[in-house]
Parts: sequence; C-alpha cells; structure tokens
Amino acid sequence: MVRRRRFCTILLWGAFLLLGPGCILLPGIEVQVPWMTKEELKTRLGSTDLIILDVRKKPDWDASKRKIPGAVHEDYERVKEWAGNYPPEKTLVLYCA
Repeated sequence: MVRRRRFCTILLWGAFLLLGPGCILLPGIEVQVPWMTKEELKTRLGSTDLIILDVRKKPDWDASKRKIPGAVHEDYERVKEWAGNYPPEKTLVLYCA
C-alpha cells in the first residue's frame, strides 16, 4: 500500500511538472488555449505582461513588411526548445500572418 501511494504521488508530481507550464506539447493530448481577438490585442499592445511571438517560417518572417511592433520571431518547429524561455506569468500571443 505504501509503495502504491508513493508511486501515485510520484506520478501526480510528474504529471504536474510536465503539464503545469502548459507549453509542453505531447502527442495525443489535446490542449485548450484561449484565443484573443485583434481588437483585444490592440488594447494590450505595450503591456509589460504581454509577449508577442511571430511563428512564421524564417523566410516568410524575413520577407514580410507587416509585423506586429515588438513581436519576436520564434520557429514553430522548435517550440520545445524555446517554450520554457518565457516567464509563465506573462501572456504569450502566438501568431502566424
């Protein structure tokens, strides 16, 4: 019984550590993320708690003349590498235009 309880505790902590940040993508797990309208985004531009990430492919990012001011480019195919680099208390807005 003690061994089973310890296993369950470790399993729950592991799940919390993996899923808690909300940025880890695991195959087969559906993740619900809130959507923000462009009007809502406009009202929040310049906010210190907002980070805007442009996840277009690099050539599209480089060629584009239309970018949200202050947006940072991140390669969507490398999300596992950069997802943990942003503070969890910030609001991340990902867009692909």
